[in-house]
Amino acid sequence: MSDVNGAIVQAHRDEWTRMVASLTRRFGNLDLAEEAAAEAFAAAVARWPADGVPPNPGAWLTTTANRKAIDWIRRENKRDDRHQEAQMMYDSAPHESIGVIEDDELRLIFVCCHPALAMEARVALTLRMIGGLTMPEIARAFLVPESTMGQRITRAKAKIKAARIPYRVPSAADLPRRVGGVLAVLFLIFNEGYLATGPDTGPVRADLTAEAIRLTRLVRALLPEDGEVAGLLALMLLTEARRTARISVDGELVPLDQQDRGAWDAGLIAEGHRLIRERLAAAAAGVAPGRYQILAAISAVHTSAGDIRDTDWSQVLALYDQLADIDPSPIISLNRTIAVAEIEGPEVALATVDRLEPGLNGYHAFHATRADLLRRLGRSHDAVAAYDRAIELAGNTAETANLTRRRDQLQ
Repeated sequence: MSDVNGAIVQAHRDEWTRMVASLTRRFGNLDLAEEAAAEAFAAAVARWPADGVPPNPGAWLTTTANRKAIDWIRRENKRDDRHQEAQMMYDSAPHESIGVIEDDELRLIFVCCHPALAMEARVALTLRMIGGLTMPEIARAFLVPESTMGQRITRAKAKIKAARIPYRVPSAADLPRRVGGVLAVLFLIFNEGYLATGPDTGPVRADLTAEAIRLTRLVRALLPEDGEVAGLLALMLLTEARRTARISVDGELVPLDQQDRGAWDAGLIAEGHRLIRERLAAAAAGVAPGRYQILAAISAVHTSAGDIRDTDWSQVLALYDQLADIDPSPIISLNRTIAVAEIEGPEVALATVDRLEPGLNGYHAFHATRADLLRRLGRSHDAVAAYDRAIELAGNTAETANLTRRRDQLQ
């Protein structure tokens, strides 16, 4: 039974996005696509324990989902022309022309990121539909309760239905207006893979980071002159380059200052740096960098240093100041304090962090940062309390292990 359950979980990770995307392309209805895909997995849960896992789980699920969709159409649209129904049943041709985007998953991301929806609704809906993320994972990404996120997604789907927003393939002219939401989705998918927020998965999900990078490369091919697309790709590559050095053999998160830099992927770093140099040339020509380009530049400073002691913290701080001008979020301010601590000392950094408390009290990284600064100031009792709170909030198993060890060293 455990093998079957494992096969279903793996199939969900591997096939959900592709199934919803292909079903939407074929039937032109996102609600129908999601419902049919969910029913296909429910059928697998019911039948695979008795029948065994099929040789090709993806094909079985896709066939079952298509049949479920057709059954739904038969029930709901009995007045439709039977010839059209038969064509939908037996013709696997796409519902509409592929247009400028050939990849099913990427096409659906652009479709969900419709400008008629608020940006947060676009991102949340797309993550739910095709990002492979669960509702709790999406809620943690937005730092809101799961119930709140569920309501946002429900409202977004209702608006799509009420406004009769078509599931058209976006034209080339539509792409620039939708790319902001698309990049936000890809960034959050990558982040969930980079440091999984739930305790029921591995600490790092290479499947998500690889898919996010693949799709971002496709977006860059579509919009090669877009600086933020290039910046996001560079950020992903430079972050992915450190993946194998980030988790110890004991399953504990290894902080940046303790990582074996010889284990970083030199090829990915070189590619990321090359993209950033291209964007620096554009900045020199008067094109102001955006959020992802600045984040990538910060990552480039870190990956350029052969040793943590060689890090140019003044440049990191200057880049965070530049980022804060266009994205004055408390999380950016929190991350900035890492550079402040290196330049002005942990006491100054702690004062900055404490001013952020009202907005970040439920964010584990806030308490982890406070704990580290308190430890450096010799305030062990306060540091232990901050570590306790960070451990309580953290969902990533590797991060929890690291925080627990650091806390226990103070007791």
